[in-house]
Amino acid sequence: MGYNECMSSRYTLFQLDQIIERFQIENGLPVGLKKRYNIAPGQTAPVIVEHGRKQKLEMMKWGFVPLNAKDANSIFRYKTYNAKSESIFDKATWKEAIRSRRCIVPTNGFYEWRTTPTGKQPFFIRPKDQGLFSFAGIYSSWQDIDGVEWGTYSIITTTPNKEMQAIHDRMPVILHPNDEALWLDPSISDAGILYDFMRAYPNDMLLLNEVSQEVNSVKIDNARLMTRLRTEK
Repeated sequence: MGYNECMSSRYTLFQLDQIIERFQIENGLPVGLKKRYNIAPGQTAPVIVEHGRKQKLEMMKWGFVPLNAKDANSIFRYKTYNAKSESIFDKATWKEAIRSRRCIVPTNGFYEWRTTPTGKQPFFIRPKDQGLFSFAGIYSSWQDIDGVEWGTYSIITTTPNKEMQAIHDRMPVILHPNDEALWLDPSISDAGILYDFMRAYPNDMLLLNEVSQEVNSVKIDNARLMTRLRTEK
C-alpha cells in the first residue's frame, strides 16, 4: 500500500550517531533504534519534545490522534499525518496542540511525488545546508480502549518554495537550527510568533533528485531508495 497521494508521507532518518549532539538530547537514544530510509504514516519513529527545559527523544506513532478520538482510524481517513499551517490555529484537531504540544521531527530527507503523464515520479529531497535537520511537528497523547497510552504526531506543511512548486503544492515545514529551541518552548503560544516559523524553506536551498519507484512500497526500507536516477534541472 502507498500513501503518496497527499502531501508529505515518507521520510528518512539514518544519521543516528549525530542525533544526541545535534539536538542536545538529554535522555539518549532508545534501545533498538534503527536507521530508516522509508518511514511511513502509521509507523513509529523518534520525535523530540521539551520537558523541564530539556530536549528529550520519544518514540511516537506518525499520525496525530486527538485526545477524544474513539480509535486510530483517523490517521488515514483524515490524513492526520500532516497538518496544514494555514488552518492549524482554527481546526479543532490541531488548535490546542499547536499552542502547547509542539515537537520537532529529526530527519535526513523526505520523498515527494510529481504527477507526470506516465504516473507519479518520486523525488528524494533535502536541504543543501543541513544534513540532519528537523520538521516542525505537533503531538498528542492518546489512550486506546485497552488503556494503553500512545504518543502520536503530525508533520506541519506549508506552501511550497520555488523548487517544490514543480513537484507538489505543499511541502513540510523545515526548521532552521536556531529556531528549534523556540519552537519547542511551551511558554510560546502566540500565533504570530509561531507562524513566523511555519514558512517555506528559502528558494534555491533544496536538493531534489528523482529516485526509484521502489519507495512506493512501505516494505522496502534501505539506502538504495535514495539513489538518484537523474538530477532534476
